[in-house]
Amino acid sequence: MDLLASPLGIALAALLGLLVGSFLNVVIHRLPQMMERRWAAECAEMTGQPAPEKPPLNLLHPRSRCPSCGAGIAWYQNIPVLSYLLLRGKCKACGAPIGLRYPLVELLTGGLFAWAFWVHGPTWASLAWMGFIAALIALAFIDWDTTLLPDDITLPLVWAGLVAAAMGFSDIALTDALWGAVAGYLSLWSIYWAFKLLTGKEGMGYGDFKLFAALGAWLGWQALIPVILLASVIGAVVGIAMKFTSGLREGGYVPFGPFLAFGGLTALLVGPEQLLAWIGL
Repeated sequence: MDLLASPLGIALAALLGLLVGSFLNVVIHRLPQMMERRWAAECAEMTGQPAPEKPPLNLLHPRSRCPSCGAGIAWYQNIPVLSYLLLRGKCKACGAPIGLRYPLVELLTGGLFAWAFWVHGPTWASLAWMGFIAALIALAFIDWDTTLLPDDITLPLVWAGLVAAAMGFSDIALTDALWGAVAGYLSLWSIYWAFKLLTGKEGMGYGDFKLFAALGAWLGWQALIPVILLASVIGAVVGIAMKFTSGLREGGYVPFGPFLAFGGLTALLVGPEQLLAWIGL
């Protein structure tokens, strides 16, 4: 049987996605903390003050621990989705609830990885799109939690999109990817400055420009309008719902990155033309 159509191949891709999703949970939780430590160290260096001493922290060390009691999590308690079900969503040591987000991120990544393999088969294109998917999932949840879109992910994602187009992995012409990156960045940059000049307020962050540039690099300039329209519509609906349920954070700010990521993933799955049809254009 052709591996492209093989249920085994798709299942292995889903398994890879579950494992990557488990790692993404670590990235989502730790990368903002690592950034804050880096900023604190840079500020201390500029002011001549000693940097605050804290235990080493990176994406691999220390090993995972319960955020409530600090108990270490053994490998068999860290199996994607399965451990959550066996533990019934609670820490084995203290019984504190484990956030439902953890298995959801794993399932989302696993499902999208399976889709990428189903469409592209055992090819470099499949791996490229899996990387794109993983980056968007991490960025969406980090931005939702912290209103940060780390340069550590957005900038490499822009360059990776251009390289993928140049190598023929993304089925996007290099010129379309290049102009997609340029138009993605400049369009939101222009809106940002127009809004700031008119109101004196900042309507979005520079991370949004970079993320939209990355979407343009991966999906081509043709996808930018449907992506931004869908992101704006969904973002407005969620923002209004949060306002009426008193769910808005201080300042009434709703991060835009998660909705850009959602629009990008939707455009990847159904195509920009179908996306425009859904919106009614």
